[in-house]
Amino acid sequence: MDVILFGPPGAGKGTQASAASMAAGIPHVSTGDIFRHHLRNGTELGEKVRRYMNAGELVPDEVVVEVVASRLEEDDATGGVLFDGFPRTVNQARLLRAWLKDHGRDVDVVVNLVVPDAVVEARLSGRRSCLACGATFHVQHSPPGPDGACTKCDSKVVQREDDKAETVRNRIDTYHSQTAPVLAWARDGIRVVDVDANQPIRLVREAVLAALR
Repeated sequence: MDVILFGPPGAGKGTQASAASMAAGIPHVSTGDIFRHHLRNGTELGEKVRRYMNAGELVPDEVVVEVVASRLEEDDATGGVLFDGFPRTVNQARLLRAWLKDHGRDVDVVVNLVVPDAVVEARLSGRRSCLACGATFHVQHSPPGPDGACTKCDSKVVQREDDKAETVRNRIDTYHSQTAPVLAWARDGIRVVDVDANQPIRLVREAVLAALR
């Protein structure tokens, strides 16, 4: 089973991905993790990506899908994966589906986490991160300790640049202009299940797992 977990930044994809991949018996595939692996290990694909990055250019969709495909060919992924944060454009989606079909596979379902823009902005702009251990907090729902210290390691907790209000609004705009059109493409021939992600995590998880069944 090949599954795409879809939704805007802050929709809770990372929160739901672990339980969903376990329930479906497939690995959770994060494109960020795959890219970091190739860059860190200096693979041929990693060096190809690095050349674009060093030139300040976007990595072409064909190369992005080539990097993702390198993960899909690993032994634990031949029976399917759960994609998190990919594909980001319609062209990437088309290239991914073509690769899957060439290998006797297809996208079985797209689980779309639906969250209003205002909720996404509140979730992300209120997020805080520990510089030392990576723990995350939220100023309203799970605040850090006294003086903004991490409750796990007592280090400094900060707001990341990409969680600042203006950046968050730009990320939302980019999602609507570049990534959301993937949904319209997917609805024409792929099963898409919309899940209300503006509710307690437990209820979202139940709906996601039901979509996989």
